[in-house]
Amino acid sequence: MSDSKSTSLKAPFYIPQFTAKDYSSFFLAGALCCTVTHGAMTPIDVVKTRIQVDPEMARMSLLSGGRRIVAQEGPAALLTGFGPTAVGYLVQGGAKFAGYEFWKKQFVQIAGDQETAVKYRTAIYLGASSVAEFFADILLTPLEATRIRLVSQRGYATGLMTGFARLAREEGLGGLYAGFLPILCKQIPYAIGQFTVNEFCHELAFRSMSEETKRSLSGTAKFGISLGSGIVAGFAAAILSQPADTLLSQINKGHGPEGSMPYRLRVLAQQAGFRGLFAGLGPRMIMTAGLVAGQFLLYGVIKDALSAPPGLEIHKENSAAHT
Repeated sequence: MSDSKSTSLKAPFYIPQFTAKDYSSFFLAGALCCTVTHGAMTPIDVVKTRIQVDPEMARMSLLSGGRRIVAQEGPAALLTGFGPTAVGYLVQGGAKFAGYEFWKKQFVQIAGDQETAVKYRTAIYLGASSVAEFFADILLTPLEATRIRLVSQRGYATGLMTGFARLAREEGLGGLYAGFLPILCKQIPYAIGQFTVNEFCHELAFRSMSEETKRSLSGTAKFGISLGSGIVAGFAAAILSQPADTLLSQINKGHGPEGSMPYRLRVLAQQAGFRGLFAGLGPRMIMTAGLVAGQFLLYGVIKDALSAPPGLEIHKENSAAHT
């Protein structure tokens, strides 16, 4: 009797029914926010990659590494790999953000009611971000392999098309997807940190606020919450994905023994050690904090411009409501 009574008192379980147009808006917003932010971060990423793969730069800071590259190769060297970075994260960003919206909705539906969805919201965030990232990485991997070759092997090619064509011609599909496993090991923890930590930062910020306070928040306050949440999520994403990011750079440069990918990753990890796996973490944390915060801010702005619906929110203080 009490069970049926409690069930009848539950709030209506509302799940938005997104259309194909809604998902295309999510995809476009995600694509633009990722390609803009990753493209802008190309100089930092060049320095970070060199620190990871060049023994002479292994102990350099972001600033000293950048100065060394400019002194030896000129300022244009800091834009190496801009083409594959912009295109790669255009397709990956669209698939990741639209995929996260899609899979979060699917997992909320599987939960069956809002109380269960809120209770297991961490699992929903982890599952949605992981599955979305897996499919997005199928699109990203060949372009990321091209980018790393351009950055780590000076003179490899003149740009995206020639670099991609050379890699495909010389090494085939195996070369283009040699880094798929390590990129999954890098990008899935990255996505988990990005989306899950951002969700909980927003929840923490809004939990102590009354509905009236939330409705009356100024634009500056909302911007501050989004920016702060994005920065913290960026730090988490960088730390969780750093070891695999280092191994990815090594794999794409051709380092490591022959054999299966898990074996190569294990040997490279043993050779690098804990300190080596986290080489370049400082610059990458700076880069990732800017990337993630910028992406969430731009994603919201572009969605608004496209008149896209809000995403599904399952924060504890506002069960299964809209963002």
